[in-house]
Amino acid sequence: MTAIARFDLKMDASDKDILSRAAALMGTTMAGFVRMAAKEKALALIDSESRVTLSQHDFAAFAGAINQAFAPNPALQNALQAATRVKRA
Repeated sequence: MTAIARFDLKMDASDKDILSRAAALMGTTMAGFVRMAAKEKALALIDSESRVTLSQHDFAAFAGAINQAFAPNPALQNALQAATRVKRA
């Protein structure tokens, strides 16, 4: 793997010992272990924060709103008519 960015991390000795022991158990370096663990945690956080979770009540309201027939308001109707006139001209 070619390093294209550097990230320095300071920690106390007990944390370093824990990471060193865990890395040894995984058969990897401390840097590799920290990189893997940080990436896994980051991806899990990004995944959970990228989702919208609704209660059953909120989902029912949302589904009802998007499933209703759409009726354009007067401003949208005017815009559509103006766009049609421009296309024909």
